[in-house]
Amino acid sequence: MEPEQKPPGGADVNLGPLCPHCSEPWLRPTNLPGRYRCVSCLHRFELASVCPNCGEHSTIVRMSSTAIVKCNNCGDSMLQPI
Repeated sequence: MEPEQKPPGGADVNLGPLCPHCSEPWLRPTNLPGRYRCVSCLHRFELASVCPNCGEHSTIVRMSSTAIVKCNNCGDSMLQPI
């Protein structure tokens, strides 16, 4: 399939959150709460409670598989490499 073609039905496919390291959509939660690993580049990340960009504190819902990994204030990633 050519890169500019859409899958059958014309719908975009969401493969998951983008990895902060390689920008591929293969970031997956691990068995540890608040930890993620990229299936593509194998880098590991931890969900921080304080945004590294603006310093805004955010509550972490560690047990949720749909945890928000972006800062509510500035929109930057809350993931820190381990």
